[in-house]
Amino acid sequence: MSELSIEEVFIIKKIEENGGKLNYKELQTLCQDEFEGVRLILKKLKDKQIISYEGVFPGYSAEIKLKEIS
Repeated sequence: MSELSIEEVFIIKKIEENGGKLNYKELQTLCQDEFEGVRLILKKLKDKQIISYEGVFPGYSAEIKLKEIS
C-alpha cells in the first residue's frame, strides 16, 4: 500500500472515531475547515481498498465504512 496523504489519514481517523462508519454529510462537515475535495480523497481511499461505499463517488447520504484489515 502506498503512503497516505495528510488528508487521507485525517479522514481515516474521523471514521475510526465514529465506530468505523460515518455518513458522508457528517464527514464533509468535519473536513470542511481542514481541506476541500473530500469526494476525490474518498475515491482514492476506496481505490486503495481502505474504505467502502456504494457507487463510484459517494452520494450525500452515503455511509462510509472502514474495511476490515486482515
